[in-house]
Order: sequence, then C-alpha cells, then structure tokens
Amino acid sequence: MSLKKYLILFYCTLLIQIVFAINVNQTLYINSDNYMAVDTTQFPYYSFNQTPIFQAENKRIIISPNDSLFLMIINNDTLTHGFNIKNYLGVNKTIFAGDTAYVACTFSSAGINLYYDSFNYPDNRYMGLGGMIVVDGSNASKFFWNIKEHQKLWNISLANGGSVVWQNYYPDYFTINGNSNPDINLDTNARITGNIGDTIRIYISNTGQAIHSLHFHGYHSTIVHSSKNPNHVGRLKDTFPIGSMESLILELIPNQIGEYPVHDHNLVAVSGGHIYPNGMFLTILIQ
Repeated sequence: MSLKKYLILFYCTLLIQIVFAINVNQTLYINSDNYMAVDTTQFPYYSFNQTPIFQAENKRIIISPNDSLFLMIINNDTLTHGFNIKNYLGVNKTIFAGDTAYVACTFSSAGINLYYDSFNYPDNRYMGLGGMIVVDGSNASKFFWNIKEHQKLWNISLANGGSVVWQNYYPDYFTINGNSNPDINLDTNARITGNIGDTIRIYISNTGQAIHSLHFHGYHSTIVHSSKNPNHVGRLKDTFPIGSMESLILELIPNQIGEYPVHDHNLVAVSGGHIYPNGMFLTILIQ
C-alpha cells in the first residue's frame, strides 16, 4: 500500500471513530461495608459501586475510543476519600463524606485505564477502591478480571484508623471481581466460555497490592496491551506476571475443546483463609 493510500485509510478510520463517539454518563458511589470471604470470614471493605448498595465488585466502565465519559462520584461513606485515573492528568479529586465530585475524560486509544481512591494512598485503594475503565471497540467476546488480595487483620486495622508496614504484607484472601473459587466460576463476566476459533479478549487489572502471575492451562494467549511493558505486545505465552496497578489485555483463540484451569502461579494465591483452592482459580470452558 502506498503512503498516500495508507494516510487516507488512517484518517478515514479516525474520522469514523470521532463521528460515532458518544457521551457516556456514569455514577459511582463510594460504599463501605463488611466483605464476606469464601470461608464466611468477614472484614471491612470499600468499593466503587453503581448504586448506594455495597457490592464487593467495583463498577466496570466500558466505552469506545473517543467517547466522552462523564463521571459523578458520590462519597456514600463517613470518611474522606479520593478519585483519580492512573496517568490521566487533571483528575485527582478529594471527596469529603457526603460530597460529590465530577470528572470528564476522553480516551483516544484502546486499553485499560485504572481508577482508584487516591486519598491516603495506597491504604484506601488496598481496602478495595480500584476499578477499570475499558476502552475497546472490538467485536471480540469480552471477559474481565479485576484481581485483588487482602490480609484480613490489616483491613480491620486500617478501617479503625491503624497503620500497617507494607514490607510485612502477607495476604490471606485472593479474589477476582470480588469472588474466590468456586464462586468465580459463577461469574459470567470472569469465567471464559466459547467455541473453537472464537476471538476472546481478557481484560485484566491488578488493583491489589501484590504481584501476581496468571497461568493458563490448555491454551496460549497473545498480549495485545500491557501497561508496564508495551514492547511485549504480540508475545504468545501461557503465563502473565502483573504487578500492582498494572493492566493487561490478552487475546485467546481456542484451538481445542475442553475445560482447563487458570490460576496464580504463586500458589498461596490459590487459597483463601489458608484453604486450597479457595482463591484465584477458575476454569476455561471451550465447546
């Protein structure tokens, strides 16, 4: 293709994206409550939710490139919180109890943008306040993993105004979208299902505090987005490290039928309350 034809195609594609961009309005409530873990243990937890009713899973926002996103963030808690979007300038807000903040933003490129509580950082984000804004106009089947981990006694201490020493962090509960195994497999947004030859995209954010390493059995996936290592895009692998406040988009095209596990290679993360396999563990089902 000649340079002239390439430029014409590029600008036509860009024009189409701009013409079909829309305004997206979303409301986020900052809620606090007790989280019930897989073993029925409870500990304090914060979350960005779509309503004033507490849920462990943070609201997932999905838009297309060049959409205008308008956020209203309502602090439904009794404590001061914050709101920020990683690497997006001019957003950082402090929101007092009962107050509301407004944010407007636009993302021209596909990817994952992490939003989080920037007040008393990283404590409030560790307590649960972190989610993803997915920017993607693809037609692929989409699945979403927002991974976190917690050390129960630390949640209790921080909720009561205490402090922690992060160098001594050793979490005992591990979740995807607020769930641990076996409940993760009941989450249709998390559990990958499909057919041979499907194009499947997995959007992964680590809004916890620890490093994780996600290992796929049965299939390899291609990295199509990496917030930390953009030079890794295009690599075909079966294991994907992801650090705190990093994101990945993987593309999987299944070549065989079957049910195969996905788990954290750090085996403590496959437990919950020190019980195996009540942690970061789910399966892929291809028919």
